[in-house]
Amino acid sequence: MATSKTEKTDDPIVIKKYANRRLYNTATSSYVTLDHLCQMVKEDVDFVVYDAKSGNDITRSVLTQIIVEEEAKGQNLLPITFLRQLISLYGDSMQWVVPRYLEHMMDGFSENQDKMRQSMQETFGGIFPFGNLDDMNKQNMALFENAMRMFSPIASAAATKTDSTSDTAKKTEGNGLNDLKTQMEQLQRQLDALSKNQTK
Repeated sequence: MATSKTEKTDDPIVIKKYANRRLYNTATSSYVTLDHLCQMVKEDVDFVVYDAKSGNDITRSVLTQIIVEEEAKGQNLLPITFLRQLISLYGDSMQWVVPRYLEHMMDGFSENQDKMRQSMQETFGGIFPFGNLDDMNKQNMALFENAMRMFSPIASAAATKTDSTSDTAKKTEGNGLNDLKTQMEQLQRQLDALSKNQTK
């Protein structure tokens, strides 16, 4: 059984995974399923998952498994293009940038979600903003996919070719990082503009 927000403590709940694939919630002294863990995530209940035998932290793999399970149920949040681009980045020299950048993008997306929920609550009983919600979802997904295309090796090669000048061959790795920073700032401005539009 999932733990509610009212039971949330400063320390994350410890979940142990046994060899038989069963998950044990040490806070409630009961076995749980991936569906329970999924609900805990939605309720903002912090937890970590350890392998009961080795003691290794396997939280990342379990969270990934939850995503796979949800996608298998037909709740498709991850576009195929995004998945292909993400896979292509494993082992790439820019791999180290991706986690922090995706966190930044999702923070912006979450902020827009909160503003849209507030907007719906304020207008409940009036004209329900289905159109605005649909537009915001499309804009957020477009920004997210654009971010991944920016990191894609193919997209990067195309951008380099398009923006090349006579001194392209003289650019250093530092300049490349500066270009990346500029692109990230441009995307941040797009997010800020989107946030302002939702508050109007």
